[in-house]
Amino acid sequence: MSKPPLDPDVADVAPNEPALTAYDEQHVVTYMRLLQAEGEGADWREVARVILHMDPEREPDRARCAYQSHLARAKWVTEQGRLLRGTGSK
Repeated sequence: MSKPPLDPDVADVAPNEPALTAYDEQHVVTYMRLLQAEGEGADWREVARVILHMDPEREPDRARCAYQSHLARAKWVTEQGRLLRGTGSK
């Protein structure tokens, strides 16, 4: 895996495939930031603004959907996908 971008733009909805995707690999830093923000109790609107580059005031439904789908994918990646734990982990 090549070095992922630090602050990439995101799609409106994260992937939902049962396997890791190129999108997942490109957004590993985004996923880590989302998980950290959730762990710190950050407000989803601030997370959408800062991490996902979406304005929750102008587009609340789009921002909320993107936040929820990317957070769910981040959790899947760490629990099932093993992207953040390394491919050699079991």
